[in-house]
Amino acid sequence: METIVFDIGETLVRDDRLWASWADWLGVPPHTVSALVGASVVQGRDGTDALRVLRPDMDVTEAAQARAAAGRGEHLDETDLYPDVRPALAELRALGLRVVVAGDRSARAGELLRALDLPADLVVTSQEWGVTKPHREFFARVLEVSGAAPGSTLYVGDHPADDLFPATSAGLRTAHIRRGPYGHWWADHPDVMETADWRVDSLTELPGLLGAAGRRKTPAAAPEAARG
Repeated sequence: METIVFDIGETLVRDDRLWASWADWLGVPPHTVSALVGASVVQGRDGTDALRVLRPDMDVTEAAQARAAAGRGEHLDETDLYPDVRPALAELRALGLRVVVAGDRSARAGELLRALDLPADLVVTSQEWGVTKPHREFFARVLEVSGAAPGSTLYVGDHPADDLFPATSAGLRTAHIRRGPYGHWWADHPDVMETADWRVDSLTELPGLLGAAGRRKTPAAAPEAARG
């Protein structure tokens, strides 16, 4: 491996405060949003579908802009990072790997993440690129900033349909992390087990694994449920 690229939500950053802030905006208890997000995960749907259950006519993008205008937009600080993030990224850089953070988040989230001064060579979000996962164009941009061939670039994420399957289709190596609702629910699905080059419970496992020989597995078709 020459470059390792990390997803953001539930790979580096905990999403509990994100969903709690939506609950506050919509005037419902946090556990209501959490339960609906869980139901969406089990059904292979996007987490934002939970918000549409509560407000069927709501445009989520417009609502997010309204929250920001009201001073209740995104917030990210050190407490939102999983505790293994800094040590893992620092060790990977020490091994000589290029470390990139690239995931589905707003431009504002990109600013906040860069302000945390993570041990990464680049931090960028989908809104800054103008393309979201799982679109092929997103992973084409990943390869542009990777500076390495697809087979020498590893994408790490929790979401099978948004991270694992499209990254594999683009020729990247992949690591699936058992973290967050998607990471836990889909971790033992046969297609995830067959497709992922590595499966980890913590980011701190990666330096050791990348030092060992890894066999590229043949990608399997994504399950319909996991695709959403």
